[in-house]
Amino acid sequence: MTTTALLRRNRNFRLHFLASTITNLGDGVSVLAMPWLATLLTRDAFLISLVVTAGRLPWLLFSLPAGVWTDRADRRKMMVRADLVRMGLTLGVVGLILSGPALPQPAGAGAGMILMLAALNFLLGTAEVLRDNAAQTLMPEIVAPADLERANGQMWSAEQVMNQFVGPPLAGALIGFGIALPFGLDAATFAIAAALVAMLTLPPATLPPRRAFLTELKEGFLWLKGHVLIRRLAIILGLTNAAFAAAITMLTLYSQEILGLGAFGHGLLLTAGAVGGVLAGLAGPAIVTRFGPERTVHAAMVIFTLSYLLMGLFPSRTMAVIGLFGDAFGGVLWNVVTVSYRQRVIPPALLGRVNSIYRFLGWGTLPIGAMAGGLMVRLSEPYLGREDALVLPFAVAGLITALLTLYGFFRIRFPA
Repeated sequence: MTTTALLRRNRNFRLHFLASTITNLGDGVSVLAMPWLATLLTRDAFLISLVVTAGRLPWLLFSLPAGVWTDRADRRKMMVRADLVRMGLTLGVVGLILSGPALPQPAGAGAGMILMLAALNFLLGTAEVLRDNAAQTLMPEIVAPADLERANGQMWSAEQVMNQFVGPPLAGALIGFGIALPFGLDAATFAIAAALVAMLTLPPATLPPRRAFLTELKEGFLWLKGHVLIRRLAIILGLTNAAFAAAITMLTLYSQEILGLGAFGHGLLLTAGAVGGVLAGLAGPAIVTRFGPERTVHAAMVIFTLSYLLMGLFPSRTMAVIGLFGDAFGGVLWNVVTVSYRQRVIPPALLGRVNSIYRFLGWGTLPIGAMAGGLMVRLSEPYLGREDALVLPFAVAGLITALLTLYGFFRIRFPA
């Protein structure tokens, strides 16, 4: 069955796909708007990284309990409630902007608003952890095992189109009319997505009897402990994501101060990543079929390394376009292989818990990396100068991913 046929014939997948596409449009808008708002409040790289870190911290704090809650709850209802909460919190950001002083703020004057913005971003990230874990766990209930690569590839392609191709330039344009407008649009997308997910028609959820929280969580850990490949993939992903977060947290300042871009230009720059992600999502299933999951994952790791090194060692608009394209292409290739493999291999009754442990290891490092990126710039700036300090996180990310690539060539082996 082709991907188009899958969308046409499978109503539940179509609704799930549309909900994901719409929320990712809002996410693409906020990906640019949130750090841009932070730069209107302060030019301190560390304070800006605090806002990004706050949104990523829930992956470290709540990934593990989210897995237990996902296996205990109706996953469809969990997604609806999380989207409604995100709508309310995003409207809270709008309220913060409208009730605050005029922007941009003088140097150092916006510290109080930065902390409030970080708090709202933390709560948004918490709802995202619950929603994303439930959504990924729900996929095997919607499509057949043989269609997982196609379904995931289509979802990742749509995510890239909206998250990086459409959302950021749209945010850049909206910022020209008012910084609150992107967040208003984001809130509307969450409301629409909640309505679409509520329309899914699934068999009544048969929920297992509840046992002690730690007992249920331990079952997930024991399963992962016995599956060496998935455990190694999680560890590699965690270190790669830490490097990614350290670099990408500084991308807004990198774009403004090194590349000389405004909000709209920065949004257009991010579309390079979208193009790479879309191509990988569409071609990913065929690439996996042609070369196998093992070679595909190794290729993705090489692409990560080259992308970060280009941006760190040769900073320019051209290298930034190539680097963001490659990073997104490699990331979607990695996800098409690893997400589909997990959905196929992990027992359904444990899928929420093992997925959450995997994402705790793989995504829990994001706030650590984001904080490290801001500290790296702040501490190195007196010695390297502002511009070299801003490119340093990209060069370090390239070095880290190069070492992980070497490890992966020897230790990542998929079953035949």
